[in-house]
Order: sequence, then structure tokens, then C-alpha cells
Amino acid sequence: MTILTKILGTLTALEFLYIMYLETFATASEKTSKVFGMDREELSRKSVNTLFKNQGIYNGLISVLILLALFVFTSKTAVMVLMGYIILVALYGSITSNPKIILMQGGLAILTLVSALF
Repeated sequence: MTILTKILGTLTALEFLYIMYLETFATASEKTSKVFGMDREELSRKSVNTLFKNQGIYNGLISVLILLALFVFTSKTAVMVLMGYIILVALYGSITSNPKIILMQGGLAILTLVSALF
């Protein structure tokens, strides 16, 4: 695995840790409101707040898996599978929610996957 793949993979993991922070710890903040294009009032609703926190844990665990694949198991295959997963989820989000998601959430994963192919 190249150093470029490790750097891009680490940046992808950090991005998902940041998403986890927004969704789990800063759920109803102004920043989360801006990033997700939702009113703070909506983010403060118990049902939405609970859903965001749950989704945040998933994103945090993806980050942990990426870091494990990069630095503990040093598995290029695992990194590629995780990047593929992220890209597919971002593609789904771009189709169903906001077209920008493919680049916002999937951009680093795409770059990481491409770098891992070479």
C-alpha cells in the first residue's frame, strides 16, 4: 500500500470522525444545521436527534475500520472494500437526497480507491 493511499485513507477516516462528531455530539449545533441543510429546531426534535446520534456511531465505526485496515492489518483489499462501500452510500445519498453528496462524502473515498488501484 502506497503512502498516498495511507494519507488519503487517513483523511477519509478523519472526515468520518468529523461527521460522527457533528451527528453524535453537536447534533443540534449551528454547524450541523449548516452542513446538513436542516433547521436547528428540526435537529433538536427527539426523534431526529436520536436518528442522527445513531447514524453518527455508524460513521465513527467506519472511521475506526478504515484506520484498522490502514495501520493494524495493513490490508489494501480491506481499504478498497471500505472505500467502495463509502462510495456506494454516497452515490445513494446523491440520488435520494443531494447530488453534492457524491463529492462531499465520497470524494476522498474515490481518491483513496483510485490510489489503491495503482
